[in-house]
Amino acid sequence: MNALRTPHLPLLAALYTAQGLPFGFFTLALPVLMREAGWSLTALGFLQFLAAPWALKFLWAPVVDHHGRRRTWLLSMQLSSCALALLMAAIGFHEGSVALFGVVFVFNLFAATQDVATDGLAVRLLNAQQRGLANGIQVGAYRFGMILGGGLLLWLFARTSWQLTFLCMAALLALLTLPVWRMAEPPAHLAGADDGASASAPVPATAALLSPAAPPRGRALALLWLHRALRPGVLALAGLIFAFRFGDQMVSGLITPFLLDQGIDKATLAVMKGAVGSGTSLAGAALGGWLMLRTGRRGALLGSGLAQVAVFGLYLLAAMGWGGVPLLWVATVAEGLTSTLVTVALFSLMMDAADPAHAGTDYTLLGSVGVALASVGGIAGGALGDAFGYPVAFVAGALVSLAGLVALVRWLDAHPFNPRVQQAWR
Repeated sequence: MNALRTPHLPLLAALYTAQGLPFGFFTLALPVLMREAGWSLTALGFLQFLAAPWALKFLWAPVVDHHGRRRTWLLSMQLSSCALALLMAAIGFHEGSVALFGVVFVFNLFAATQDVATDGLAVRLLNAQQRGLANGIQVGAYRFGMILGGGLLLWLFARTSWQLTFLCMAALLALLTLPVWRMAEPPAHLAGADDGASASAPVPATAALLSPAAPPRGRALALLWLHRALRPGVLALAGLIFAFRFGDQMVSGLITPFLLDQGIDKATLAVMKGAVGSGTSLAGAALGGWLMLRTGRRGALLGSGLAQVAVFGLYLLAAMGWGGVPLLWVATVAEGLTSTLVTVALFSLMMDAADPAHAGTDYTLLGSVGVALASVGGIAGGALGDAFGYPVAFVAGALVSLAGLVALVRWLDAHPFNPRVQQAWR
């Protein structure tokens, strides 16, 4: 199958795994440590702001897109993450440490910038069929990184020391940097442009200034993201993605403290969420890539979104006292599977919507809006959980997610956005 015959997938897999490694550790370890230190659910929700670089990366995405070589950007961010992990091994740690929060923020800054370069690389190099499979690999590799970070490293942290944990993280990040040393710069011909991405798109008055042949500079570069955001349909699509992801974040941000409050200890949580849950998500990534090839974006997004809402119902039953620990295991496995299916479908849609000439900027704009506003969902879920309990928060998240899914699918049925989306949607 032609979709399988691309030499770029191993490189992309290594890069996305490197992003998931520190993210998996911190998103699992920090809520556990802070909850044990007595933090409220509302306060834990504000930990979402440590991921601010993922929400704000659209501001510097044009710089990554139009200045320097992609190999240079990728190597710089990877090696900086390695150095930061070594620094973490050398400094002290305690719950609530300002230094700890600062380092987590910088880790996210490096990973978010690496992600801009990686996503732009994928949009430019892959055609429509390959993008569906590549997004399965993207999400699967990222989840594998979370297994290493939230499973292996969190398990190691629970049994050894802070220093050894971060020495291992540095070693793993260095290993994942090796494929970047061997990569070549993307050719001038863009595979992603083969499917008529912008053949019928209107040409703005600023086209000459913003074209790849004449890279924008100064003020034009700083505002390039704004020009891209104001294209017809972009804000509507971004808003619908936000509505869909908001409900998802309301529930997902509560799952780790919910499991802890149900009596699950740190070591078991590392296995349950970091290893089994993320491991199951690898199957979800493979299934998601297959669904992209078989059913198109619409069928995959609608089916996986409905399945995810049903899984939220499992957590609701557990919060109401049904099922005990066995149901928590079932819910964890199911959530790992369905959340990955949804992510593969959504990321594929965002890649379809991106113009290869501004690949990293366009893809980042849609992703950043989802991350920025969906992070508010984590705070809203925590506040609802504190005020009314887990059952109310789970119900609210499920209903918001369902409403956002239906609105997104119906809008795309009527507004396919561009020829690339139209080609892949049905």
